[in-house]
Amino acid sequence: QVQLVESGGGLVQPGGSLRLSCTASGISFSAYTMGWYRQAPGKQRELVASITWGRSTNYSDSVKGRFTISRDNAKNMAYLQMNSLKPEDTAVYYCNGRNTYWASEYWGQGTQVTVSS
Repeated sequence: QVQLVESGGGLVQPGGSLRLSCTASGISFSAYTMGWYRQAPGKQRELVASITWGRSTNYSDSVKGRFTISRDNAKNMAYLQMNSLKPEDTAVYYCNGRNTYWASEYWGQGTQVTVSS
């Protein structure tokens, strides 16, 4: 079975840091572009960052300079390092794997990130 599992969410104060992890199984990991999305209450899901097999990255304007996406193909894992967190970063964060050539896309179950004093 294909499975993406996120971990590392939690409660953090404004200005703090968290690192999210995504562990993939059941896919050829290096063939997938990995991404992090988030969804806040009352809002639609939005792209936060993505990374290709060759480590080309893309970030939303709201997180540029604060978040860093990375991947370890040998471990089948993707990461999102989040620094200088703001209350508006509060959301459920989802791991995504996508291969457009194979028309294949998978989602994790999500992990809650709450930024509050």
